[in-house]
Amino acid sequence: MNMAAPKTVIPPSMHPLADIIHRLEAGGAMLPDTPENLMQIIGLYKAYAVPMDFYWRDLLYIGEQVFLNPLPLSKYFISKEYMDRHNHYAGDDADLRIWRGQADAHPELREFMEKGELKRKLPRWMHHFWHDRINMEFAEECMRSMLWHRKMYAPVNQFDAYLDSDEYKQNADRAIKAYFKKNPAMLALHKLFPEMFLEQCRQASYYANLGLFWEVMAPVFFEMSDIYDEGGFKGVPDAMNFLVNGIFAIAGRPIYHHVYVDGECYEVIPKSKGFTWLYEAALPYVEAVFYRTSPFRGTKSYNAQAKEVPDKQEDFHYGVLYADKFPVASAGIPPTLLHQDMFHFLPPYLLEYYKQHCRGEEDMLIQLAVSFQRSMYCVTSAVIQALRAALLYPLDDPNPKHRMANRKFFEAQMDRFLRPEARIRAIQSQEYR
Repeated sequence: MNMAAPKTVIPPSMHPLADIIHRLEAGGAMLPDTPENLMQIIGLYKAYAVPMDFYWRDLLYIGEQVFLNPLPLSKYFISKEYMDRHNHYAGDDADLRIWRGQADAHPELREFMEKGELKRKLPRWMHHFWHDRINMEFAEECMRSMLWHRKMYAPVNQFDAYLDSDEYKQNADRAIKAYFKKNPAMLALHKLFPEMFLEQCRQASYYANLGLFWEVMAPVFFEMSDIYDEGGFKGVPDAMNFLVNGIFAIAGRPIYHHVYVDGECYEVIPKSKGFTWLYEAALPYVEAVFYRTSPFRGTKSYNAQAKEVPDKQEDFHYGVLYADKFPVASAGIPPTLLHQDMFHFLPPYLLEYYKQHCRGEEDMLIQLAVSFQRSMYCVTSAVIQALRAALLYPLDDPNPKHRMANRKFFEAQMDRFLRPEARIRAIQSQEYR
């Protein structure tokens, strides 16, 4: 007769968010496991993946081709080469096939870029100035947030430290001089003020960083949508665990920055530096965009005497996990731009759900925003569980000291949600809409 091993029990947590900590210890997410929550997060992953398929392509286009253009009027008009560029994690020739779909730009993205909301084929510049387009300003604001908060990642993040190294400065200098080789005025300006273009080069490196990060996330979200449509996810923990497994599968993906001038490649950040997706892109992105960002202009005064913005950078808490979605969708990054992008690609089941619960079509963007917030709490749960798995012990470890070490880790993570602005309590109920 097989006897089940006795379970080791540690005392219940006394943390204010103990119920959520116990759920994490049981292998769950911060988001409750309900069919309604599963439907919302997967539907939003699908709606996010389509514009993200443009974001990563355009970010790489800007970082690699536009680079230091002082008047980048066409930076959102990416070339056919970048639309056809194969995602390294989709298609038959993938380095690691995450999504079973195609490797070039998604068909829904191509159709929207061609006809937009107007459903009319017009010149791209007309769609652009009519604002009938993908809002790359959102992606750029994410990039700027990562750049601005870059000092917060040391000592884990080596990408950031490299941006201040002599080697990076030499690589950047070569790329800058090559880019402006036919422009004596810019070369003279670079000689007079070398730090000016160096800082712009650092920004371009973060364009590449975020583009390479999202190149992974788009096929992950597409595949999750397909699995859900096939009935493959039984609950929120299944979806979270798919993300956890994806994080480990792709953790070592190279993060680099190449600049192309007249067909010649300049390795500003070579692949040989060994910078990786998890530590140099994913964790900084979560920290900068989910937690920190910066106050959305118009909602806080940047005047030092007004004291509406924290004195210390580590006290910034304006990311999506803290955003008040109702009055003006006032997260640090302008979320309404992303929500407008996602609105075009909502799956039918989510559109029907919103019709049942919205106060009219005008309310749908707010409801979408709340669902997106839920979905990002699920992603953050996956990051927390992945870090626990990498740094600590299995959830079913029989050693009580190991269980307690996991407990302290979870409690430390939940301490960040004790601020009154955090929406972690709100997402526990479906009444939050």
